[in-house]
Amino acid sequence: MESTVEFENFKKKGSFIRNVKKSSQLYAFIFLAFLSVFVFAYIPMYGILMGFQNFSAPRGIWGSEWVGFRHFEAFFNSHFFWQIMRNTIFLSLYQIVAAFPMPIILALAFNEAKDGFFKKFTQTVTYAPHFISIVVMTGMIISFLTPEGLINNLLGIVGISPTNFLSLPGWFPSVYVWSGIWQSTGWGTVIYLAALAGVDPTLHEAAIVDGASRMKRMWHINLPAIKPTIVVLLILSFGSIMTNGFERIILLQTPLNLTTSRVISTYVFEVGIEGGRFSFATAVGLFNSVINAGLLIVVNYISKKVSGSGLW
Repeated sequence: MESTVEFENFKKKGSFIRNVKKSSQLYAFIFLAFLSVFVFAYIPMYGILMGFQNFSAPRGIWGSEWVGFRHFEAFFNSHFFWQIMRNTIFLSLYQIVAAFPMPIILALAFNEAKDGFFKKFTQTVTYAPHFISIVVMTGMIISFLTPEGLINNLLGIVGISPTNFLSLPGWFPSVYVWSGIWQSTGWGTVIYLAALAGVDPTLHEAAIVDGASRMKRMWHINLPAIKPTIVVLLILSFGSIMTNGFERIILLQTPLNLTTSRVISTYVFEVGIEGGRFSFATAVGLFNSVINAGLLIVVNYISKKVSGSGLW
């Protein structure tokens, strides 16, 4: 009996080696990808040890004093803690509610539009902002929103006095979210259009024979077809709910709107890079990553229970 098991294991090992030799080029690509992730993503993770130390550059990570959870406690007791958490969660939820449906709606509209100049022109116009750098895009937004900018000039035509939008904390969330929608919605439709391309045309033909309108075909054929894609992207969105777009926030941030624009990512930059408190910033960043990982697991579990679809 034991010899039979050993023989089967030997056969499996031999077949694995033959498969590797047969597909050596594919395994080489996999190995390079694994090596890249390991070197640039996993090896640097030893730096999280700084969050439990009073890091000293001359002593290095292994020679610095260990302080346990002192930096985490300092962050939780900070008078900025609840403000930062509120801003981070509010901006993320606002972005999910306002921005997440936009690529879906646009993809469904493009899918139903007839091929021609108007469709190509519209797709080009909506895709173009994605290829503009965030710095240039933010500069455009700032110039639009200054008291002498385009928006205030248009408002002045109808008799509304100029407003410096970026100096008002209440306006920052909307400026941040809708500028992101402008820049990313067109590109986000590509994923859904790819999913819609896999819909069987005979389903639409049968629905047309049965008298289904375009709206009903969109609702009962196209939406169910892209449902798994929607679920996966929604899970990923909730999994990064504690992570906001650092570049756009820091570029739109001013001393007058800090009460609504200071989030975890900008706070880490503020205390870590500008303030030189590397251990404290590492602890805050680690807290953020742990929360994101936990949310990803929870949302994926709920999605599997409710819709049957998930990341794993």
